[in-house]
Amino acid sequence: MTDLPQQTQRQLGLVIDLDTCVGCHACVVSCKGWNTENYGAPLSDQQPYGADPSGTFLNRVHSYELTPETGPAQLVHFPKSCLHCADAPCVTVCPTGASYKRVEDGIVLVNESDCIGCGLCAWACPYGARELDLAEGVMKKCTLCVDRIYNENLPERDREPACVRTCPAGARHFGDLGDPDSAVSALVAERGGMDLMPEQGTRPVNKYLPPRPKDQIDEQVDILAPLLTPVAEEPKGFLGWLDRALDKL
Repeated sequence: MTDLPQQTQRQLGLVIDLDTCVGCHACVVSCKGWNTENYGAPLSDQQPYGADPSGTFLNRVHSYELTPETGPAQLVHFPKSCLHCADAPCVTVCPTGASYKRVEDGIVLVNESDCIGCGLCAWACPYGARELDLAEGVMKKCTLCVDRIYNENLPERDREPACVRTCPAGARHFGDLGDPDSAVSALVAERGGMDLMPEQGTRPVNKYLPPRPKDQIDEQVDILAPLLTPVAEEPKGFLGWLDRALDKL
């Protein structure tokens, strides 16, 4: 089993804005594409065109409809991947030491050559962020695109996780959450960023920005009324005669 480092030099992670995410799944597609072609074993699919398709994904988007006691219903899209916890139970439970947390940046990774696919890390993770790749028999998880963010062959703007680079709504942010002066730390402080399930005591690095309250709709106001207002006057001349003639048919 692997011990967790007492502290890390940085705490790289994601800040996800639940108010901005539109649930387009672009992050899911880009993550699948990048991690199938690069780091570790490819992310396999089983019966992708069959009656019961399944596959391995490092990032998934769940959608929930909130129905508050007052005000309109609200649809919230909730992306979920590994949160790279400071007290990651998936690391300490691993019997072979395949799961580990890096000292230099706090990223939690899996050494796939040492993974035996026992699934203990998946049982230990309270977020369901680990998946067993059935084709390779190893556990897979978000790597924060570690093979991308340090790749000096890429342009500077591309040295961030594929999901962040792809998000069309700008709902995903990447940076050092251990640096109080970083852009992501300032965003968390400004918007009241939250931990996912803090009662688990895992101290996740990734943060979520809560949805902003939506505007209240006055039930006494008919919002369709402007759309039902006639847009043209009664036709005159030849068009008026033609309209009356057609009505008699």
